[in-house]
Amino acid sequence: MRIAHLILTHGNPEHLERLIKRLQHPKADFFIHVDLKTDITPFLYLENLGQVNFVRPRVQVHWGGYSIVEATLNGFESILQTNKRFDYINLLSGQDYPLKDVYEIHKFFRDNPGKVFTEFLSVEDEWHEAIPRIKRYFLTDTPFFGSTFLEGVINVFMPPRKMPKKMKAFGRSQWFTISSLHANNIVDYLLDYPEIIKFFRNTWGSDEFFFQTLIYNSDYRSDMVNDNLRYIDWSEGKPSPKTLTIDDAEKLINSGKLFGRKFNGKVDSKILDYLDEKAAIAARNRPLEEEED
Repeated sequence: MRIAHLILTHGNPEHLERLIKRLQHPKADFFIHVDLKTDITPFLYLENLGQVNFVRPRVQVHWGGYSIVEATLNGFESILQTNKRFDYINLLSGQDYPLKDVYEIHKFFRDNPGKVFTEFLSVEDEWHEAIPRIKRYFLTDTPFFGSTFLEGVINVFMPPRKMPKKMKAFGRSQWFTISSLHANNIVDYLLDYPEIIKFFRNTWGSDEFFFQTLIYNSDYRSDMVNDNLRYIDWSEGKPSPKTLTIDDAEKLINSGKLFGRKFNGKVDSKILDYLDEKAAIAARNRPLEEEED
């Protein structure tokens, strides 16, 4: 069971180093996309950890823009072009952290081959607040003075947009774990139907429904599991999730999830130390045969 961890980041290389070290495994590789707006130099030392690769070309990422999808697709291509066969691609942010021992994580995916672990709700029937993201035009990735005004003008005079190829939109969370089979299918499909990319470039927050929509409307719908395996706390009602601290320790451990987000050691390093200790205890109690992969 070989896993490619695809990590999208824009800062804090120290936390990224800690994340990589916690996920190091004989059959784990890391593919790091550093936002083009960020100087990559402080991250380059991470290659010395081994099995670390930087995704190129890099993309200038805009929050809510298709550029996030583009960075992810570039990561897919970097992974699929290697001479290694990966069973799973695990999409993480540079602010994530594992909640389980690395061998438990590999065992989970070994026991659940060929799945897509993601959150997906029907935009039409369940996730109604996402409908304007599809029906309206957005210029998120091409910001300029007056772009918001121009968006308004366009949406006054243009009819509501419709999903290409009569697809049904599904999504919710950006983060997922996907088999290489599904990633390869997505890359090939987009080569055959570039109009899909053209449509999604003018949506907002497409990273939260692009991949789920493509898979749901494919022959692989039955492989989708409606669980992205992440603990994320949105209780503060902000555009970004709560930064987790030691006060959240019990919830994290009891969540049954494999990963949590988001963390910031400069805000609270105790929670990271706590999770490390829990993983170390699990490792000490692990039967030797479970390390076989």
